Amino acid sequence: MTAPDTTPPRGHAVARFDVCNGDADGLCAVRQWRLHDPSAARLITGLKRDIALLQQVPCVADSEVLVCDLSMQRNRAALDRLLEGGAQVRWFDHHWSGPVPAHHRLDAHLDFSHEVCTSLLVDRYLGGRFRAWALVGAYGDELTAVADRLGEASGLDPLHRALLRRLGLAINYNAYGEDPSDVCIAPAGLYERLARHSSPWTLLRDEPVIHEIEACRRRDFRVAMGVQPHWESAQARVVVLPSAPWSRRVSGFLANALAAVHPGQAQAVLTERHDGHYTVSVRAPRTSPHGAHTVCQAFGGSGRAAAAGIDALPADALDPFVRSLSQARWEAPC
Repeated sequence: MTAPDTTPPRGHAVARFDVCNGDADGLCAVRQWRLHDPSAARLITGLKRDIALLQQVPCVADSEVLVCDLSMQRNRAALDRLLEGGAQVRWFDHHWSGPVPAHHRLDAHLDFSHEVCTSLLVDRYLGGRFRAWALVGAYGDELTAVADRLGEASGLDPLHRALLRRLGLAINYNAYGEDPSDVCIAPAGLYERLARHSSPWTLLRDEPVIHEIEACRRRDFRVAMGVQPHWESAQARVVVLPSAPWSRRVSGFLANALAAVHPGQAQAVLTERHDGHYTVSVRAPRTSPHGAHTVCQAFGGSGRAAAAGIDALPADALDPFVRSLSQARWEAPC
């Protein structure tokens, strides 16, 4: 069978796609790029764990695909398909990528440092033109110290930095859930609100949904803090949450909050899924932010050295996971 000709006719408008994680880092990375290049593009995004999104992009020759805050490793087959079909792909990410294809239509900007997120990579590429949005993404990704330093160097006082952090945490919180009914607003809908504003300041002032997300987070967090650890040692803690909308929303925020309060201890927050498996959020100790991805990869997960996750941990793997976490070494690799 002959493959269909996907070459666009002369004068045909270029098809553009923005593909990103639905958290603060992904959405703010795309927002910066579209302020830089306001061309119309179709947004493809999802909840926090909707990572394999590139497969939703149709293969169109000469199309332009922007990918932000998604693991190349998890999207490699779709990337190869698009490159072979003639798409131009620009990729910004800070997650472990695996081997990066050497292809003239791929422009990859990857950095796996624990002090970098995708919004900061886009900020670096654009020379800091939309720094406030980059800081929102960084604060949302819990790079508080990094964002504070960059914000101070950019002339922002503590009050304005606190406002950007507040916004980043709210956008990030909205990405957690097992299905769209768990969250206040679908990430694609939230991006539509972001896209109405050239700056985060007017977004904070004019969009009530941000305050609704914050109120939801406060309620969820109060409930989560009443859950006793499933297992704990001086080196690590495991919290298991029941299957409920509040627990699916709060899992990542709880892991980050516990990591901040107990910087020398690794954190794992497990949330029971509808199918009886668990989603898992792992945070390496703040004092030695290395090894979270290694723990998760052993159970089919992925992520970064400081923060990683598992989409579906079988119930009978709970005890082996706890043993693995208890035996993990969090020192930086030599």
